[in-house]
Amino acid sequence: MKAVVTRVSSASVTIDGQINGQIGRGYLVLLGVGPEDTEQIAEKMAEKICNLRVFEDENEKMNLDLATVGGALLVVSQFTLYADLKSRRPGFSHAAKPSLAVPLYEHFMACCRSRGFRVEHGEFGADMQVTSVNDGPVTLIFEL
Repeated sequence: MKAVVTRVSSASVTIDGQINGQIGRGYLVLLGVGPEDTEQIAEKMAEKICNLRVFEDENEKMNLDLATVGGALLVVSQFTLYADLKSRRPGFSHAAKPSLAVPLYEHFMACCRSRGFRVEHGEFGADMQVTSVNDGPVTLIFEL
């Protein structure tokens, strides 16, 4: 499982001209699922991201987590994180098939919700327009 996590002051995902998910302060999570991923990996990824301390404290140090700042998550499926870039045209054979990826994407979000976070999301496989106001910017890459 791979995730690109950006600290945002706001983010939204629009599908067919309609806002599907929108948050204020929090994380935009672009989540990719690989063919070897499991529920346990999704749980570990959720734990790492939800407990990440990248919000500034009173001393301007990245020391506060998502819960402390009352943040939310916007999770967008991103199979392109598994792109094979050996040629000019990316291949996606390294990404999980939807039959595995959709349940793990949903499980990841459920794990975040179970920790008390508001989780907004895109729609798996949809053509989405993602807008974000990056805060910092702070962008981190996770791979489990």
